[in-house]
Amino acid sequence: MTTSKGDISIELFPQKAPITVKNFLNYVNSGFYNGTIFHRVIQRFAVQGGGFTADMVEKPNRDAIINESKSSKLRNERWTVAMARTDDPNSARSQFFINMRMNLNLDARMGRDGYAVFGRVIDGQNVVRDIAISKTHTVNYMSDVPVEPILIISTKVK
Repeated sequence: MTTSKGDISIELFPQKAPITVKNFLNYVNSGFYNGTIFHRVIQRFAVQGGGFTADMVEKPNRDAIINESKSSKLRNERWTVAMARTDDPNSARSQFFINMRMNLNLDARMGRDGYAVFGRVIDGQNVVRDIAISKTHTVNYMSDVPVEPILIISTKVK
């Protein structure tokens, strides 16, 4: 992933989260993420992107996918990549986030779905750190939006 702050390499976990990885790769291979931004940045928590253009317009998405947080048994540990969603556990589409710390409160628990982890940052942690310390503000109804847009320029599979 090439961003306006530098490159980020993500290792995917298709054996543990096959539906989520396939969904992410469909967005990557279609070029969907190119020109989107990291639109939500919360220091010492997570950076989220993959759904909005630089002018804060949400891109049209594919259908939502099934949440694999329980079946994968993957945890929201530092540097892992997970799917963003609404309160509906099965609402993840294109948006993803990178965990900046151990966010185990986002994991599946008895009677509760978590946020499905599907990969981890293996190179470019310094880039993610730079994104995470960006100055933010509120735009329309959204808080934690970087003042200077952080662009996802391109994504590709190695």
